[in-house]
Amino acid sequence: MRRREFILALGGAAAWPLAAPAQQPAVPLVGFLNAGSPAERVHLVAAFRKGLSETGYVEGRTVAIEYRWAENQYDQLPALADDLIHRHVAVIATIGTTPATLAAKAATTTIPIIFVGGIDPVKLGLVASLNHPGGNLTGVSFLASALPPKQLDLLHKLVPGAAAVGFLVNPNYADTADQLRDAQTAADALGQKLVVAKASTESDLASAFSVFVQQQVGAILVQTEPFFFSRREQLAGLAVRHMLPAMFSLREYAEAGGLISYGAHLADMFRLGGIYTGRVLKGEKPADLPVQQSTKIEMVINLKTAKTLGLEIPSTVLALADEVIE
Repeated sequence: MRRREFILALGGAAAWPLAAPAQQPAVPLVGFLNAGSPAERVHLVAAFRKGLSETGYVEGRTVAIEYRWAENQYDQLPALADDLIHRHVAVIATIGTTPATLAAKAATTTIPIIFVGGIDPVKLGLVASLNHPGGNLTGVSFLASALPPKQLDLLHKLVPGAAAVGFLVNPNYADTADQLRDAQTAADALGQKLVVAKASTESDLASAFSVFVQQQVGAILVQTEPFFFSRREQLAGLAVRHMLPAMFSLREYAEAGGLISYGAHLADMFRLGGIYTGRVLKGEKPADLPVQQSTKIEMVINLKTAKTLGLEIPSTVLALADEVIE
């Protein structure tokens, strides 16, 4: 039987084996590692995705993202980082939390890592230098330790009669020592006593405010770190309950009822982290991508909270605000 007749006998040309269709290339996989909780960072993850999209990567279409959240349990981060590595991610984005960055760095020296945080990446040993990172890490940095002097100065303008100022810190956070040092220097320059209270769990927060009340502080400053961020509504409520004007580093605290925030624009930093993640996916090497220094600083004042506290905001301070919540 001729070949053509054989094919027709089997039902026509459709029965003849066809060439396999071309395989669609798999989309790259990004690992997203964060020390906090997803419920508290929905808008920030959206900002990260926006940055990715600006480089042509859209989640679910041209890139896939594996999310890992430690829910403020920092000791879980090494296992979460290892899990991402075992899933063969192309890059790990440790956006917004220094403990996540340190865990990822300890887990791999080959997979690119993009960090975003209020850290000194050179001092922490993440990169060799800002302009020439030299390894598998780069990202976006904002020196949170440089904030306390300006924050305490603003608090002094709001509450000039405060002889003592409280500073709430998490002893388990990587940057605590630097922030404590700079806050103490700033308080000394203003002739104020700095009262430090420590908290690393939810139950510690009430105890910390008891310390502030006992020490008769006139205002408080809250450290920049993930656990406090996840408890921002509780912290704002505790400050109002104890009639303590409170300074925070991020606008999200003021939106949650905190009196005033002064610091980096966190959503913009997440967006920049997304852009750098996309650039690495396109083939650029972390070693050759200079660490970006976020320069977008904003101040937000919650006038509703000020009224509750019976606090008159000086016009000179109001004039500096980027946004006023009424």
